[in-house]
Order: sequence, then C-alpha cells, then structure tokens
Amino acid sequence: MIKHEKAIETLRLKGHRLTPQRLIVLSTIASGDGHMGVDEVFQAAKKAYPYMDIATVYRTLHLFKELGVVTEVAIGDRLHFELTDPEGHHHHMVCRACNGAFNLSPHYLAEFRETLNKEFGFEPDLEHFAVSGVCAKCQEADRKSGGNQG
Repeated sequence: MIKHEKAIETLRLKGHRLTPQRLIVLSTIASGDGHMGVDEVFQAAKKAYPYMDIATVYRTLHLFKELGVVTEVAIGDRLHFELTDPEGHHHHMVCRACNGAFNLSPHYLAEFRETLNKEFGFEPDLEHFAVSGVCAKCQEADRKSGGNQG
C-alpha cells in the first residue's frame, strides 16, 4: 500500500480531480522525510514535472491542508508540511535554536485539554498544536559552549 493512498482516496471522495500536479505534490510530500518546506516541495515536484510553478504548489498545499491530508507546522518563520497520519493526530515540538521539528504524541495533551475543559469550559483546537522551545541536543551544545539558548 502506498504511503499516500488515503490522501488520494480523500481527494476522490471530496470530488477533487486527481491532476498530475496534485499527484506529484502528494507523492513528493509522501516520499520526503516529513516537515517539508514549500520550496523543497516545489524543487522536488519541478524535477518530476518541469512545468510545475510555485503558485500551483501553494494552491495544492492549501487544498490538501483544507482537506486534512497534510498537516502544516511553522518551523522558524516558514511553513512546513507533512502527510497527515491516518492513524491519528500527532503534534510537534519545534526547536527555536536548530529549527528541528519533533513529533509529540497526542496523549501528552489529553490532560491539558481536560483541564481547559473542566476549569474554563473551553474546548481547545489542538489539531495543529506546536510547542516551541529548545531541544536536548541544542541545550547540551549550549551548556558545552557556556552560552544561554533558552
């Protein structure tokens, strides 16, 4: 089974055409190592289809995000995309020092959701939740250099 089969099925079910450009963008993200920037997607897609333009990539990624087939995460000052996990959501921890993005299991946020619900009657939107901070590797490098990252 191909990695992006569920996304293709979603496009079909929602009545969207499976254009060559959409399929190329989808397979580019599926074959990437996750968290791909728009420019990365564009460059890889252009290799597969030389007539691809950046506006098509932006429109396609926007459509895919709207349909829930890709997840968008801000890393630094840029947006990155990855295929949505069909098994369930995951969240991100983003290092402000190295701009690395790390997956965070949703069970860590279950208590947070429950507290907000119980104490404030508030239902948070945690579908695309990212926690920024400094990763262990950067903290260690900072300690060794005597600086202060976070």
